[in-house]
This record gives sequence, C-alpha cells and structure tokens, in this order.
Amino acid sequence: MRRLFAIVASGVLLVMVLAGCKALTVNAGPTAKAKTDSTAKSASKPKPKPKPASHPAPAAAGSGSLSALVEPKNGVGVIYKLITGAKSSVDLTMYELKDTTAEDDLAADAKRGVDVRVILDQHLEKSRNTASYDFLAAHHVHVTWADAGTTYHQKTLTVDGKTSVIMTLNMVSEDYAGTRDFAVIDTSHADVAAIVATFNADFAHKSITPPVGADLVWSPTNSQASILAVINAAKHTLSVENEEMDDSTITGALIAAAKRGVDVEVIMTAESEWDSAFSQLARAGVHVRTYADSDNVLYIHAKAVVADAGRSDQQVFVGSENFSKASLGYNRELGLRTTNKSVISVISATLAADYAGAKAYSGS
Repeated sequence: MRRLFAIVASGVLLVMVLAGCKALTVNAGPTAKAKTDSTAKSASKPKPKPKPASHPAPAAAGSGSLSALVEPKNGVGVIYKLITGAKSSVDLTMYELKDTTAEDDLAADAKRGVDVRVILDQHLEKSRNTASYDFLAAHHVHVTWADAGTTYHQKTLTVDGKTSVIMTLNMVSEDYAGTRDFAVIDTSHADVAAIVATFNADFAHKSITPPVGADLVWSPTNSQASILAVINAAKHTLSVENEEMDDSTITGALIAAAKRGVDVEVIMTAESEWDSAFSQLARAGVHVRTYADSDNVLYIHAKAVVADAGRSDQQVFVGSENFSKASLGYNRELGLRTTNKSVISVISATLAADYAGAKAYSGS
C-alpha cells in the first residue's frame, strides 16, 4: 500500500468515557490520507504458536476505568500529557515512532530521572525507527529493538505502572491528521499489571505468554479467538473497521453472521487486495462501504468490532490487530475486549459516522 503523510492536527481534547458518561457525537474527520502499517504480507517466519490461553468472558462495565480517544478528532495531546506527567516510569512499545514531540517528552522525562524504557519494532520498521532509536539512546532513554524475528505491531504506553494506553495508532506525527484510529486509556489494575509483566519480559528479550488481565487481547495468544467471540455473539448488529481483510476465518465469521440475520456493516479504505473478500461479504448480505485510497479522504486504520451496540449484551473489540494471518497468528499485538457501555458508545458512534460518509462497495 502507498504511504501518504498529513500535517499533524493541533486540536487536543480528551473524551473521558467512564461508565455513565454521555455518548460522543463524532464526525468523519479531516480530509487527508495517512500511511498504512499493513501486516497481511509481513508474517515472520512461522514459529510454534504458544498454547492459547482460555479467554474469559468480556469484562463487565466498571471492571476498570476505561476512557476512549477518537482520532483524528481528539488529537494526541492527552498522550503527550501522560508522558510529561510521569513521576517514576514510562514504558512504550511502538511499531513505528516518528513524533518529535513525543521523543522530546520522553527525553525530558529521562533527564529529570524518570525510568523511560522503549521497545521499537525492527523486523519491518527498523529503517524508519532508527532515527528515533538513536535520538532516544543519545538522551539516556533505555531503548531496545524488539526481537528481530517477530513483528512488534503493538502500540502501548504505560505510565507509572498505573495507566496504560492501548492504541490502534502508530506514534507518527505526519499520520495523525488524516487517519481514523482509537486509543483506550486503561487503569484496570489487572490489565496494567499484565501489560507491565509482558513489557518487562519483552524488554529483557525473555519468552512470555502474556497474561490476559481483565480483558486484554494479545496476538498470537488469544486474538483470533477473542475477535471471533465478539462476531459470533452478535444477534442483531455488527459494525467493523479494519485496515485489512486477509483472514478467511474472520471473513467467514462475518458472512455467517449476515446469513443468520445480523445486520453487518464493514467500513474500510478501498484496496484491490481486499476485493475478493469484499465480494464474498457483499454477496452474503454484508453492507460493505469504503473510502477511496486517496489523499483527500479519511484513511481507515482503526481495528474495531462492535456487536449489538446499545443492547444489554453489547461488546467491543479494539486494538492493534489487523485481520491478517500475520497479525493474528505471529505478530506481537495488543487490544482489548470489553462490555464497557461508554467505550462502546463512543466507538459505535464513530463507526456509524464513518459508514455514513463512505460509499457502497460496487465490486472490483
């Protein structure tokens, strides 16, 4: 896919969506296309998969404090504020880092004595991450390359061992303005502890099967099973955004949902590589809508599935996982699955607005 870069948006607004907060009204976003971090063709040399963890039911609303950010509407100022407000530690795992503001903030933290640790992907993105790696290392940040044999597509920030931000976005400032992405701020003790334990092992280059915490979704541990659980549980509606549609199991589950009477909506950026899957979905009754692969429209980079929004059994998956064999089967990825009403309200409203702004898929 082509990479296109947009000028970073300046508006900064946190949408705090703790349980009981009001739903957010969301527009489709500015008109600039961002780069892709496609993983469909980027599988590492296949390794034996870890034994899948038994996946718990999605956490109930209120099981931890969850807050949602919608990009590009809200901007990344809240993420910068978490970094600059750190008192003791900052841990960042990032597929691609090219944001001078974030890098300067991390360096400033290290200068004032905060323990700053950063893991950057080298399997696919070493060339693009090298300048950031060198800058951070020169400014006393503890930075390491992720294991060379695995794509680290995870995008997670943890501050002071108390707050984690689970993102669909890369921290690349040129991409922010034109890309649909989400971030969830998570203060659940179980989730943060699991993320920190995994970071510690990854930073030390030690093997670990990541703990699932209260509601975490890790690749390759439990991601495909968790996403399928959301899709297969839907009784009335499904709304989906993803950058890729390259996993036949996920495609098959969406088709099966439509055939059992679920109203399934898929919103993506048009790409000929996904035409076969789009055609299969459309023939099965899935409502596929796309944005042009163009400089002038929103780029769908988010990875989210909302089932039965507004109903008692609603749930959502959101995270770094693309619908590809590499992303679900071999990469390091992180997302979450939750029934938190306010998070679902924000994400489902965004997807509804994006669906309204896209064009119906008409075939290749």
